[in-house]
Amino acid sequence: MADRLDLQLISAALRRLGWVRFWVQVALGVVVVGVLTFNNIGGRLAANSSRALGLGPGISLTTFSFLLLLWSLWHSWMVVRCGRALDSPARPSKGETAQMLKRGLLADLVGITLAVVGYQSLAGSLFVQASQQVPGFFGAQIQATPGAAGRLVGLPITSIEMLSVLGNTQVLFAHLIGLWISLWLLQRIYRPS
Repeated sequence: MADRLDLQLISAALRRLGWVRFWVQVALGVVVVGVLTFNNIGGRLAANSSRALGLGPGISLTTFSFLLLLWSLWHSWMVVRCGRALDSPARPSKGETAQMLKRGLLADLVGITLAVVGYQSLAGSLFVQASQQVPGFFGAQIQATPGAAGRLVGLPITSIEMLSVLGNTQVLFAHLIGLWISLWLLQRIYRPS
């Protein structure tokens, strides 16, 4: 059985790191929501949105990873509540606290996996698109024949597509922070007094 001082230190660590995890993931989650919303609106407004067909699976996996991030935010709040409960007479056991942290750890691992697979899908699609660009500083050129409207040669990578990669990177980083914090808290709980 841990002594009172050790329980107070664990309680403080759970509360502090639970809040750090919560606010960092909220900040990164807001960026991801903005990126996914802008991508959805911008993708519909793009003149030739059918050429970005390969981005769909990557954006979908990023969205699933974001949904796991929402669950992770709720879980961060539960870590803070557990830290408060450890400082009260009706405290959870070491096993219950560790089980809660392991659930968060698993959610972050699944979120990282989805984000990494989504990143690979986005990067693969953008690689194919970049390989079809014509040489030159601007990546795509307008080819005009006399008396006719010009047509676009090559497939330039747009800012909306790069924003998709940015959103994926943000959700990946949010899950990685949650993973680090969960691992540190588990180590702190199992450390001998």
